[in-house]
Amino acid sequence: MSSSRLLMRTLVVAGLSAVLIAPAVEVRAEPSVTELTARIEKSSTELERIVESYNKLNEEIKANKATAASLHARIGPLEAQTAQSRADVGELASTAYKTGGLRTARALLEPGSASLTDRLGTLDHLTRQRQARISGFTTQQRQLLAEKSRLDATLAREAAQARSMTNTRKRIEKDLSRLYEMRRQAYGRATEEAPKRRPKSAPADDAPAVSGQAGVAVRYAYGALGKPYVWGADGPNGYDCSGLTSAAWRAAGRSLPHNTRMQWGVVSHISRGELRPGDLVFYSGLGHMGIYVGGGQIIDAPSAGRNVLKRDMDIMPIQGYGRVR
Repeated sequence: MSSSRLLMRTLVVAGLSAVLIAPAVEVRAEPSVTELTARIEKSSTELERIVESYNKLNEEIKANKATAASLHARIGPLEAQTAQSRADVGELASTAYKTGGLRTARALLEPGSASLTDRLGTLDHLTRQRQARISGFTTQQRQLLAEKSRLDATLAREAAQARSMTNTRKRIEKDLSRLYEMRRQAYGRATEEAPKRRPKSAPADDAPAVSGQAGVAVRYAYGALGKPYVWGADGPNGYDCSGLTSAAWRAAGRSLPHNTRMQWGVVSHISRGELRPGDLVFYSGLGHMGIYVGGGQIIDAPSAGRNVLKRDMDIMPIQGYGRVR
């Protein structure tokens, strides 16, 4: 066999061996826009649940701060009353020591101008008066200790919630980074472009004619169209879903907590057939909501990277419907 043939056979055998020995390398195609969109929708839904849990913690901290302020306001006067009672009781003890309780009793019981019955009545009155002061002091002490205990528990709960909020915020920011990157791959940009110009008439002017507070809320929602989704925000420059509904009804003079699940807990539950503009539409799992504006449509802040829009209310399975009381 010639040297050239031998060399060729050696190269072929070496090549086959390399193919057999080398690990298989999986060639992965880039995900399609459709696949990325499905991932974005799933990630957005999961993220919105986390955002709503953050909103719930924020509402609970607000409530605890209000409770703590109320307790502080009650503790101040109680401390003053307790200090005064302590001084009164101390004075009673000092007087009793100086005058001698037995001598006072003997003086009242010795024959004099007053009858024995009157003298006994006076002694009983003094005794009851002294006991009342001591009892009042003890009661105030107990009240003060109970209020301070409630305050300590409230402040501890608030501190734990604040720590949880910090952890949740970090997770949200991390998840947002991934979501925005997927949106860049799918759509070329992380967020939807805001409308370049508004129509000559403001969006609120396109709102249906609805009377009363519901009408104010609906007009507010129309005025928010095109503004960006901003997690944890309730306007005026951006909103998340429960932030938009709470802001709309706040404009109408009604207070709603900035959390979907909490709003579900304070509204009157109604049927689909009873829906009218201004009512709230809640979606399964209570992770999302919108404000009903009539014609089977809602206005909502959809998800991170998108803008407030008006759309069909059957965007996902519905949990129920609520009317602000």
